Amino acid sequence: MRLISVGCSGSLPGPGSAASCYLVQVDDTERRWTMALDLGNGSLGPLQQVIELEELDAVAVSHLHPDHCVDLCSLHVARTYRPGYAPEARLPVWGPPGISRRIAGAYGADGPESIDSTLDFREVSHLDEITVGPFRVVFFSMTHPTTTFGMRVEADGRTLAYTGDTDDGPWLRDLLRDCDLALMDCAYVEGRDTARGVHLTGLRAARAAVEATGVRRLMLTHLPPWNDPQICLDQAAQIWPGAVELCRPLTTYHI
Repeated sequence: MRLISVGCSGSLPGPGSAASCYLVQVDDTERRWTMALDLGNGSLGPLQQVIELEELDAVAVSHLHPDHCVDLCSLHVARTYRPGYAPEARLPVWGPPGISRRIAGAYGADGPESIDSTLDFREVSHLDEITVGPFRVVFFSMTHPTTTFGMRVEADGRTLAYTGDTDDGPWLRDLLRDCDLALMDCAYVEGRDTARGVHLTGLRAARAAVEATGVRRLMLTHLPPWNDPQICLDQAAQIWPGAVELCRPLTTYHI
């Protein structure tokens, strides 16, 4: 299984990265399967540097903040108006309750055009499981001001645990346990950000990964442009026993 970071900036696009968008890919004997985890603002542009839009098999959305979902509007435009691009079926998009209404509102689809004409929205709940080709995805409720799901993606004998946006909470360790790669929110910094129930710091992410047991790699992501990445890494390194990785845009990781 491969993880391709399309955009990993937190809260908004940064000067060197789009907002949250990650691809997971697996090759089977017949074809390559590609699924997107989130499609935040600014991400559809660099996504097209990585794959052709026709290659996208499905999208799973962690939550309905713009930096994780709003470029679904641009995807709809491409699937509707791009000359010579006429998909035979709607693209499956899984996400929290209200996702269809949220994206339609962001697009301004209050007239005859329906965004559902190209995107097949499917709502999920805590511990729901879906299958997309070789991918098995389980959704876990996270701790954030709006309904948010972490995603445990299993394929080809490997497991990716993606937290989306979260602070520490009751289901975080279940999401992370025995995963090959933990891709974790690190938007907050110890000693600077005091609000709780919103985001992890590097230290809290590392502590949760250690306590979950069996996590093989820790990768920090969702750093907003104003974070100093080295501070985030150093705070995580206080707890994490191995090397802490920093997610970088337009980079492929083998899991």
